[in-house]
Amino acid sequence: MSKLSYEDKINIYYKKKNGQTRKSIANEYKIKQASVQYLVRLIDKNGFEVLRTNKNKYYTSYQKEQIINRVLIKNESILSVAIDEGLPSSGMLVNWIKKYKENGYNIVERKRGRRPTMKVTKKKEKETKDETIKRLEEENIYLKAELEYSKKLRAVVQARKNRQQKKK
Repeated sequence: MSKLSYEDKINIYYKKKNGQTRKSIANEYKIKQASVQYLVRLIDKNGFEVLRTNKNKYYTSYQKEQIINRVLIKNESILSVAIDEGLPSSGMLVNWIKKYKENGYNIVERKRGRRPTMKVTKKKEKETKDETIKRLEEENIYLKAELEYSKKLRAVVQARKNRQQKKK
């Protein structure tokens, strides 16, 4: 479905209320007929205020869980719950429920913000014996170099302290 402007949504609502068919409206705006029906029902239930959003609405994990429980526990239909809650589409609730079931009936918050740019190397789950030996040898070389560096750094710091004490 293409993004519809606020004005488009209002026009769709009034065209449907004036008797135009869902199919003709859907063809005109290049959207699905179900989207037209959902939009009309959403506006009927919640008014035009539900369409006025400057940015995406954020739902807390508690809110999501309450909404999901209405469908899974109270056996309400996805469509009616989505309209009652004023969700932009019923597909949003379908995705929440799918992820909820995939995560073992736990709400997992999606991390927000920019992804880290540094690449994190993951260990392979099944390494061969040669790969394990090579990785451990590289780790050993790195740790030895780190130890040498810290020893030299300590020696330099100690030498500076000794020079300062001699000057006094």
